[in-house]
Amino acid sequence: MCYNVLSRLVIFLLLLMQFGCTSLLPRSKAVTESPWEEYSAARASFDKIEVGKTTVEDLGKLGFDVKSSRNVKVLNYLDIAAMLQGIPSQERDPGLQACLKARADCRAYVFEPKRANSKRIGNFWLDIFNFRRKTHETGWAFKALIVFVNHHVAYKLSSGEPQIDQLKDQVNPLGPFQAPADIFTRALF
Repeated sequence: MCYNVLSRLVIFLLLLMQFGCTSLLPRSKAVTESPWEEYSAARASFDKIEVGKTTVEDLGKLGFDVKSSRNVKVLNYLDIAAMLQGIPSQERDPGLQACLKARADCRAYVFEPKRANSKRIGNFWLDIFNFRRKTHETGWAFKALIVFVNHHVAYKLSSGEPQIDQLKDQVNPLGPFQAPADIFTRALF
């Protein structure tokens, strides 16, 4: 009877090691709150902004709400000047020149909506004992700089990553003993 229970337990553990452990690996999700689920939607809203016409109220209707967004960075003209110090004044966009001349009547907003998912994949036992960790990251990131002079957009610029799809493969030959070595190295340097 004891042999029968023991053999079933061993079979169960072998099956668990083979099939069920991958779902036990850590995964994470990072979302910067925004009205957009996809990069293309954020880009489409940004493209509707018209220099010289769009107001702060219009911006809010497009999803770039400067009043209620939790993840917006506010810049003043000195922040803009610091960003532009390496660009000769004759090569600067007229909207940015107007911003610097307007001083206190110039303000800018930086929006950085993103969605990122991180999932560890691979062998559970190699991962849990720190011999090999594979991480798959997916998602998107968008960044928009919108500069206002008085009450209208004077300049806009965007950048971003429409499709993030990265695989990180970390190999630690010392496995669980690798971390203490890293701690020792950090303490020295």
